[in-house]
Amino acid sequence: MKGNVVITGGGTGGHLKVADAFIEEFNKRGIPVIFIGSSNGQDKQWFDQDKRLKAIYFLDTKGVVNKNTLGKISSLLNIISKTNYCLGLFSKYNVKTVISVGGFSAAAATFASIVKPGCKLYIHEQNSVMGTLNKVTSRFATEVFSSFTNSSKIKDYPVAQEFFELGRIRDKVKTVAFFGGSQGAIAINDFALKVAVKLNEMDIKIIHQAGKNDYQRIKEEYAKLSIDADIFDFSKDIPSKMQKADFAVSRAGASTLWELCANCLPTFFIPYKYAAGDHQYYNAKDLKDRGLCFLQREGELKEEDFFNAINSDIHSISKSLASSINSNAVALICNIIIQNNKK
Repeated sequence: MKGNVVITGGGTGGHLKVADAFIEEFNKRGIPVIFIGSSNGQDKQWFDQDKRLKAIYFLDTKGVVNKNTLGKISSLLNIISKTNYCLGLFSKYNVKTVISVGGFSAAAATFASIVKPGCKLYIHEQNSVMGTLNKVTSRFATEVFSSFTNSSKIKDYPVAQEFFELGRIRDKVKTVAFFGGSQGAIAINDFALKVAVKLNEMDIKIIHQAGKNDYQRIKEEYAKLSIDADIFDFSKDIPSKMQKADFAVSRAGASTLWELCANCLPTFFIPYKYAAGDHQYYNAKDLKDRGLCFLQREGELKEEDFFNAINSDIHSISKSLASSINSNAVALICNIIIQNNKK
């Protein structure tokens, strides 16, 4: 393969999970990878000192969206400056391929790939509603990969193998898991407490990711209810938590959504209502339209809908989820990128 590969983007876990999948795949193939992210966001937590990478750069970049006029001008000038810096890095490392996984962290390296002659840009769009940066840059990309558009050559999402390996077909709901993410989701936390007593009466066990901000309150509330739930704030062992569950309640960020699919875990999605472009709702709606999940907005939540869901044909849904996503998505995407790079 000609030149080195740059993987850029991040800011949040959803983007960074996809970046990690690409890094792992190229590393297995012996292809050098340089990661360019931001010092503002979660990028450092994921990749600082990562031995799989040839070089790592965290640039002081910030998003443009949701800022006032002066803030937007300042961010844009900063991106221009960092784009020039990335052009210098591309020359230093003979970069011919840039893969953007989106997020504000990706802006500088993505624009540099467009400006630099002979450099090919590839975009992985995680969500059903394209992010602002990807809307601007996708017209310059050699390929845009997405699990939600029919135009993508690869429709499957890069999900870690352990979610597939620990997947199983469910028959009956004996354990329900509530996943609100590492930061927690008040709406999901409060809903879990509302249905907890009845679940306990039904002899259904509870796994609950409360998030670091709400962990103590949730722990105390379960204690008041005398319910012995598996409560945690953050865990790197989410695949095994999913594996133990027969049904889940979750936000609908793309990475989590496809991880649940890979695990064959029927899910009741409660999208984050402030997600850009309402993309979490449309992520889950894509599955719901195929009869693969349950979906309800925060403001329309009803306990009756939840209990109807867990008493539905869980086996059929779980079985259908098993064929909703293939396990070799990142390998297939990398095959296309490597083949294009030979041209």
